Amino acid sequence: MWHNDFPALAALAARGITYLDSAATAQKPAALLLALQTYLSQGAANVHRAGYRLADEVTSAFEACRDDVAAFIGAAQRDEIVFTRSATEAFNLLAYGLEAQINPGDELLLSPLEHHANLLPWQQLAARRDAKLTWLPISASGHIDLSAAGARFSLRTKLLAVTQLSNVLGTLQPVRELCALAAQHGVLSVVDGAQGIVHGSVDVRALGCDFYVFSAHKLYGPDGLGVLYGRQHLLNQLPPWQFGGEMVQQVSRDSASFQAAPLRFEAGTPPISAVLALRASLAYLCTLERSAVAAHEAALLQQLKSGLDQRAGVRRLGDSDAALVSFVVNGVHHADLAQLLDEQGIAVRSGQHCAHPLMATLGVAGSTRVSLGLYSQAADLERFFTALDNALALLQ
Repeated sequence: MWHNDFPALAALAARGITYLDSAATAQKPAALLLALQTYLSQGAANVHRAGYRLADEVTSAFEACRDDVAAFIGAAQRDEIVFTRSATEAFNLLAYGLEAQINPGDELLLSPLEHHANLLPWQQLAARRDAKLTWLPISASGHIDLSAAGARFSLRTKLLAVTQLSNVLGTLQPVRELCALAAQHGVLSVVDGAQGIVHGSVDVRALGCDFYVFSAHKLYGPDGLGVLYGRQHLLNQLPPWQFGGEMVQQVSRDSASFQAAPLRFEAGTPPISAVLALRASLAYLCTLERSAVAAHEAALLQQLKSGLDQRAGVRRLGDSDAALVSFVVNGVHHADLAQLLDEQGIAVRSGQHCAHPLMATLGVAGSTRVSLGLYSQAADLERFFTALDNALALLQ
């Protein structure tokens, strides 16, 4: 339906490639390409620094994206939006910024579903502060067990960090309820929205989270850009974690004072072209009827799940709620399967998907993942199943 809005898909088709790895990174709409070409070909300039007209124009466009992101996710105000160089950097920013609030013996509450980006920064913080990680239970379907979650909070719990949508299982998590539990216990909440924001509308105030993180490149935007939302009073309590130009108010030989959020967290020249490209992607997404996109993705997901379930020896991991499914095949190594699919022009992801603890919890060494975008089509899955049957005929 929206396939033609993404020029790369025609180029990939001409090479015989069917792209089914959108959870890793999404293809880009023509609107993004035009925005990048316009900015880079008609005059680049730095932001926030110079008083000449070109710089003022670029700064205005850059800051307009902050407004657009705030509106897109339902933030209360623009100053709650921080641009980082990746979602991973945003989590690290939080982990270092919150470090002074974590004492020996404190607990950080996570789920086994977490991507390494929302695990390793907290794991390292716990090691630095002699704190401990505690874990939320998950059900066989791959959902956090909300009925048991409340008992995991204690007087020592200081932070909840949880994914909105598992990048391995495609399962939507009860984030709103978990954030409400955190608030009841006086616990800060961090939500990894890297996958969740792609497959549904997000309202951070309705979710009730203190912080929300996502990647531009998964949301049909550019790479090299992450977004951190934080409640304004909480952001202003965090110290800067990187230092340099732009984020300062005054500097002497012996001391410095720093800007308020968000600029205090945007040291150095920011990813200007990426921010302008994200603005174009968001504008494109806002032209789409969200209910139509949701219905399209739901139909594809059902086609994918049904097709996998019809094949002997194939087992889906969890029960996906969104447009990605991971699966294993009895007696077949995921890397061998992915290689045979690639030889037939099918691009899927195989391995542990930056989620080693989840794989250990599931008792598997790795899996094959098929992930879809709004541009994916039923014909893409038909080609995948044909290639899968060919591969399994050789491997089983």
